[in-house]
Amino acid sequence: MDAPATSDIVIINGNSHPDLANLIANRLGVANGGCAVYHKTNRETMVEIGDSVRGKDIYIIQTGTKDVNNNIMELLIMAYACKTSSAKSIVGVIPYLPYSKQCKMRKRGCIVSKLLAKMMCTSGLSHIITMDLHQKEIQGFFDCPVDNLRASPFLLQYIQESIPDYRNSVIVARNPGSAKKATSYAERLRLGIAVIHGEQKESEADEVDGRNSPPTLPKSRTMDVSGGVPIHPAKEKPPINVVGDVGGRIAIMVDDLIDDVQSFVAAAEVLKDRGAYKIYVLATHGLLSQDAPRLIEDSAIDVVVVTNTIPHEIQKMQCHKIKTIDISILLAEAIRRIHNKESMSYLFKNVTLED
Repeated sequence: MDAPATSDIVIINGNSHPDLANLIANRLGVANGGCAVYHKTNRETMVEIGDSVRGKDIYIIQTGTKDVNNNIMELLIMAYACKTSSAKSIVGVIPYLPYSKQCKMRKRGCIVSKLLAKMMCTSGLSHIITMDLHQKEIQGFFDCPVDNLRASPFLLQYIQESIPDYRNSVIVARNPGSAKKATSYAERLRLGIAVIHGEQKESEADEVDGRNSPPTLPKSRTMDVSGGVPIHPAKEKPPINVVGDVGGRIAIMVDDLIDDVQSFVAAAEVLKDRGAYKIYVLATHGLLSQDAPRLIEDSAIDVVVVTNTIPHEIQKMQCHKIKTIDISILLAEAIRRIHNKESMSYLFKNVTLED
């Protein structure tokens, strides 16, 4: 990878993922900017930037972890510190965007992703680089350009190079909502697809989207229902079933995020019962909250593959089934192209996987 053409590039990072920041800086051939982020005794976040940023292009590397609210405040304060220090441009490199799952209106709630986007733009961020958003439409919440990079080329390469006899595999969507992603993987690998149907999706249930607060009785010339507004029929969870043949095959479940692994463990049990002899789980972001390592270790899942968008070294020590793919080369190439004002379309079509 070529080094940046000019020397006015500065990379700084918060406390969320310093290892990833160092990997990106090394690949770009630049030194880390030396930004100190710490907490005072009253838990207020303090930021001290060691080098001058006046007139320079600043790239702030900060991802979302379990300490999500501190991660956000560190990012906002770093961006505002660069803005008030007359930085030329401030680009937020946020591999995992926090609160990205809260991108839909829920019962008497709010769309938190929109709030976060406004805060980021107000703090001074002029560009966002992220990876595999939970919903691509989140890009529309931002008043600045957003590059939503894809980790799928790395995961596809892992399947082709690290899974023996992958031609005998089937791509599995653990619920109908994941079928689109699974179909994309299956088409690129020329494999079949299976869908697990009947798993209850808590966050997508109609009971929490506001529709059980009935509107006032409408005045209509064409509708006259005795007894008021009809009651919305409740969903009834069907028995869990696998649509597609997984008998004697390798089952590969794909998703964008692994957080609470209960649903993956339950899906793996169903696949095992249907005859799958090996089960892989591939995802971009490995948050792996609570006792996820223990649950994975005791489950029918054979291997969990995630990228290093989120630090998970402790979880790897607790579970030998967790494997990591380094995606720092993709983020470094995105920074280089933005800095040199080159086209980004190459990264979305034919991502180079060689160092």
